[in-house]
Amino acid sequence: METRTLAVVSAGLSVPSSTRLLADRLTDATVTALAERGVEVRPEVVELRDHARDLADHLVTGFPKAALRPTLDTVAGADALIAVTPIFSASYSGLFKTFVDVLDREALAGTPVLLGATAGSARHQLALDHALRPLFAYLHATVVPTGVFAAAEDWGASGASRELGDRITRAAGELADLVAGRPATGRATDPFADPTPFETLLRGA
Repeated sequence: METRTLAVVSAGLSVPSSTRLLADRLTDATVTALAERGVEVRPEVVELRDHARDLADHLVTGFPKAALRPTLDTVAGADALIAVTPIFSASYSGLFKTFVDVLDREALAGTPVLLGATAGSARHQLALDHALRPLFAYLHATVVPTGVFAAAEDWGASGASRELGDRITRAAGELADLVAGRPATGRATDPFADPTPFETLLRGA
């Protein structure tokens, strides 16, 4: 069975948090979906709240502290990414954006990404498409069609509503399809990454 790495970024601020809960549900569903496709995955969870001070220092100085570098490398080197953020004022959290801002510009280029978001009200669910998708399109990531939003009412006594569970399963399947269908590099092949020099083309003519 093939083995891939899955980075899971949770930007929840409290302990416990619905953001981490959603991240865990998405992770479990993705691991299951990949196993069904003959791919073993090793999830590596990043809790951004644990790195808040180092992220702020990096943003100001332009250099990561030693404790932060492994976290950045984990995300940049993963075969796939699950990214979940709370929604504040109709957009991703400042902590989440700070993390994205300190990543190398091409760190997520071609990486399959599943997006999730949480909020107290369903009024914020459009933030997935109006804020998160444009952000990851700018980063040249390959975002799965189904984003997963969970409002407070989605979490019931059983842990999650059936509708939320269905969305999690569908999104995890889409991410698993992308991961299983590419080499274990975490990156799509860029046809322009190694161009033939113009002089060589002229000699061939």
